[in-house]
Amino acid sequence: MKSLLLLFITMLSLQADVYYSKVEPYETRKISSNVMGVVTVANENLIGQTLIHSSFIVIDAKLDREELGFVTQKLEDLKSTLEVNKKILANLNEALEKKRVNYDRVKELKIKSSVEKDREFYDLVSSENAPLTIQKEINSLKNQIADLSLRKAQLERSIEDKNLKAKGFKLYSLAVKVGEVVTKGTPLATLVDESRAILTIYLNEADVLNAKSKVIYIDSKKTSYKIDRLLNIADSKNISKYKAQIIIKSPKIFSQLVKVELRDE
Repeated sequence: MKSLLLLFITMLSLQADVYYSKVEPYETRKISSNVMGVVTVANENLIGQTLIHSSFIVIDAKLDREELGFVTQKLEDLKSTLEVNKKILANLNEALEKKRVNYDRVKELKIKSSVEKDREFYDLVSSENAPLTIQKEINSLKNQIADLSLRKAQLERSIEDKNLKAKGFKLYSLAVKVGEVVTKGTPLATLVDESRAILTIYLNEADVLNAKSKVIYIDSKKTSYKIDRLLNIADSKNISKYKAQIIIKSPKIFSQLVKVELRDE
């Protein structure tokens, strides 16, 4: 009986470091729309292919492009007007300095009457107000330029978001078809990164502490892989198990079930 018990314990210990995992793509992305519009391209021919330069989904951006052209032209006009006003302001300030010098000279002259001195003073005040008016216009132009620059950036972002590309990712599935209207948050497609693969295992508590120092065997073959990600907090679904991930080379076929062993040797 004692021999059988020892054999049972030995068998359990041999199995303690054995886990099973599916070989999954390194990353899976579920793409949702960030804009509103009508789908004009949903290229189903690209499903299963690694994307390079082609757009797999295009959403109508005609109105965005038209508004962008208008905003761009208005920005150029406002910037040109701003530069003109800056030159006007510089000229007015230069003239104002001369008027101040002239008034300081005139107000001390006894040969000038009070009426003449008042006229010079009112002329000086008027000259001082002119640059303030131009400066007010300059500030207004700067605010308009800032608002339009923000609008231009928003339109450029919208146009970019309506032309979906994902170089290096494989198109796994499309969730929309040509003619459909999408809004913000509408699911569009699923992409996967197959440049690498990842194995996810859920470790027993006893294996967590020394997991990163273990030698990893996959399907009984020794590898140079190590645990890349390890959570020391128990998983919410797999109670009393600890999630660990191993990043491996991309296989020819994904989703295969493999045996993962963590050994001390």
